[in-house]
Parts: sequence; structure tokens; C-alpha cells
Amino acid sequence: MKISALMTSAGINIGICVLLWSLYSVLRKQPAFVRVYFGRRIAEENRLLREAFILERFVPSTGWIVKALQCTEEELLAAAGLDAVAFNRMLVFSIRIFSLAAILCLFGILPVHYFGRKMHRLEISSEQLHMFTVGNVEVQSRWLWVHSIVLYIISGVACFLLYVEYRHIARLRLIHLKRATVNPGQFTVLVRGIPKTTNESCSTDVDDFFTKYHPSSYLFHQVVYKAGKVQKIITGAKKACGMSDPSTDTTLDQSCEAITYPCSLCGASSDSFRLLPTAEVAKNIDNEV
Repeated sequence: MKISALMTSAGINIGICVLLWSLYSVLRKQPAFVRVYFGRRIAEENRLLREAFILERFVPSTGWIVKALQCTEEELLAAAGLDAVAFNRMLVFSIRIFSLAAILCLFGILPVHYFGRKMHRLEISSEQLHMFTVGNVEVQSRWLWVHSIVLYIISGVACFLLYVEYRHIARLRLIHLKRATVNPGQFTVLVRGIPKTTNESCSTDVDDFFTKYHPSSYLFHQVVYKAGKVQKIITGAKKACGMSDPSTDTTLDQSCEAITYPCSLCGASSDSFRLLPTAEVAKNIDNEV
């Protein structure tokens, strides 16, 4: 690949980035998408949306970029939370390390690689990429120390910046945990496979199990059913009630007894499908769960 082709590819990527930034600056000003980009602010301030046609909404702008660069970490933490601050710090770390690597490679490694051998050279735009790699340096050349030193500098700075960012995010996390109110959901554990030992409901079995084996840490429980099995049982019950009497409502009567249908082949009664009272249906749901 030639340098000119690489520069063309870079120009296409930069053009796509500018196009996406322009689309974002236009879409964020449209009333149809304002709840997507500013949902939290609308919910907190209860602002009314103006639906009138304004030409400025369809013109790309760069004011949001300036505001984003001027936003402090405290403002970002108050507006979007700790996750947004951590993501922003990750972007800042990437910009720092890649800026350092670009400067060192552009003024340190690339000249060493390009002038590593004595040979006839073309214009830079017509050169092949292998002319800028370490393979173009002569064997046992003293200039290889420049290549190694630059790599060590980049690795050392990257490790140092990672350490600094980790300490900063850890400190913010501890402050956030100290200031945050206690939420029971933070101490919730999802458990499955509780043995069923009695004929009582699933909720009673769960309560008996944790009261017996984990009395010091157990406070409360909430049974979460598998929606697929529950919906399948409910749908089957509604269809069966409709088959028995189409003129009545599709809900099951609390006082109905178990009903059996005769077999369509031999006329004998069959237990392959039965209508069950609501209490028995609930017991089957517990057994399925």
C-alpha cells in the first residue's frame, strides 16, 4: 500500500466522522428525538416541547462541542452519574496515550525507519508502507536503540496513566458509595433450585429454606416466575374455557370442578387434558417454577 492510498483512507474516515457529528447536531434539535437525547432533563424539569418549525434545527452547529469541552467533572457527575465520568476518563486516557504515541512515532521512530538504509528514495506520497517499518533498518544498527527507547517510554507512560486513572475512579466510587442512600436492591441475590419439601406454595418453601439455613442474612424474598411457562399455562386455561362454553367469558370460574373430555376415537374418558380450578392452576405454576 502506498502512502497516498493510506492518506485517502484516512480522509474518508475523517469525512465520515464529520458527517456523523453533523447528523447528531441536527437530530438532537428535532422535537421527535428530544426525549432520546434529553430525556432525563425533561423528566426533571417538566419542560414543554415546542413543535413549531424553526430553520435553525436543520443547520449543523458546533456549539454543543464547545459546551461539552467546557463541562467540568463535577457537572458531569451531577448530570449523568459516575458511569459517564468513568467513560469520559477513559476517553481522556485514550487521547493522552495516543497523542504521545503519535508525537514520538512521528518525530522519533518514522525517521529512523525511513532512513535506516542507504537507497534511492521516491517521493513520500509514492513510497510503500514497508519503508516506514523496522524491517527497513539495517541489522545491528545503533539506531535500533531509538526504536526500543520510544517503545519503553510509551509503555511506561501508559502504565502510569492507567494507575492514575484507576486511583481517581476508585476515589470517586468510594465517595459515591458514601453519599448514596442504602437501596435493598444492592444486597439482592438471585437464587434458583430451592428444594420443594412441602405441599405449600413456592413462596412458603423459599421462606422456610432461608429461615432455616441462612437466618442471619435473610430478610425478605420475592419469587420470580418463568414468564414463558406461566404464560403457557394461562393461555391453555383460557383456550380450554373457551372450548367448553364459547358463550361465557374466557376466565375460569373459581368453583368449577375438574372436567374430563371423551376421547374422539374410542369414546372413553381421557385424562390427557383437564380443566382445573384456579387454586389448582396456581399450585401447578408453583410446581413448574
